[in-house]
This record gives sequence, structure tokens and C-alpha cells, in this order.
Amino acid sequence: MTLPWLLPLLVLALGYLLGSIPFGLVLTRLTGAGDLRQIGSGNIGATNVLRTGRKGLAAATLLLDLLKGAVAVLIGAALIEGGGPMAGAMAFIGHCYPVWLRFAGGKGVATMMGVVTALHWPAGCIFAAVWLAALFGTRWSSVGGMAAAVSAPIALWFMGRIDLVPVTLALTLILLWRHRANIARLMQGTEPKIGAAKE
Repeated sequence: MTLPWLLPLLVLALGYLLGSIPFGLVLTRLTGAGDLRQIGSGNIGATNVLRTGRKGLAAATLLLDLLKGAVAVLIGAALIEGGGPMAGAMAFIGHCYPVWLRFAGGKGVATMMGVVTALHWPAGCIFAAVWLAALFGTRWSSVGGMAAAVSAPIALWFMGRIDLVPVTLALTLILLWRHRANIARLMQGTEPKIGAAKE
């Protein structure tokens, strides 16, 4: 007897498990940079890795977090029709809420970039361009990430990929929620900028 729900469940589980790998935490521990959760904001993403002073580690974290989102999409698409968005969304959720870290994960910007790029590479290019422009224009990492996330469903809408708008819009809303503390600090004028002097 075949179980038609088994393969979709497998896609969801694989996406989540892949996304939940905390590369920032793993890399900083392996290189003796300490427990990333006890540094800076306590976040496990590339921006906080940068606060360790290890630019190479931060770049590697960014790349690996991006790749896990993209790979999840590709694996999901290879296993079942429509599996790409499913697996990509679960990889993003896994990054933000990893079971291994008591569901206290990252903000999801790099992983969302990987998901969007694998789903529709032109939208991924826009995501990256908006992220870089907002990041270097304001020097606020949070502004760059949030602006890029908001651009994704808008770009997909104008490019005619309406089918991908709901999932990317959902990821954008989660990402904005994950940045709620950053939004509060931006409103208060206390959000730290990239490259600012350490306290």
C-alpha cells in the first residue's frame, strides 16, 4: 500500500533539518571563536559572526546559510512536483527556529536569499541587489535584510511568478517578525551600524 503523504512529509522534514544546521555556531566553535550565542546580539547569523572580528568566518556563514536554502529547494523539486517551495520554506523555518537550539535561531536573511534564488534566479538577483544597496547605503544590516525580503514577493509579482508570491510573502512576514527588536532599536535610534566602534 502506497502512502501518498509520505514523500511530501519527507520533503518537509529534509528541508527543515537542512535549514536547522547552525553553521555560524558550528564554524565559530570549530575555530575557537567561542559560543556565538554569548557574543554581540547572540544571533547565530553572519552579521553576529562578523562581530567576532573574523571576516572570513562571517563570509563562510553567509554562503553556507544561503546554500542550505538553495539546496533544500533543489532537493524538494527533485523529489516531488511543487516540492521546491515547500522544502525552501521549511529550510527557512529551520534556520529561524532550529530544534537543536531550543528554537532560537537566526533572522533568516541569507537563507531566504538562497531560497528565492533557487526558486527564481532573477528575483534572487534583485534580492541581492536590494540587500547590498540598503546595507551599504544605511550601514544597518537589519535594514538591508528587511528591504531585500520585502523586495522578493514584489519582484516575483511583477515578473509574473504569482505562484511564488504567497510563500515568499509568508517568509517575508516571518523575517520581519524576527527583526522586531531591530525595528524597535531603529525607531529609538540605537540600532548599531556595521563597522561601528565596539563598546
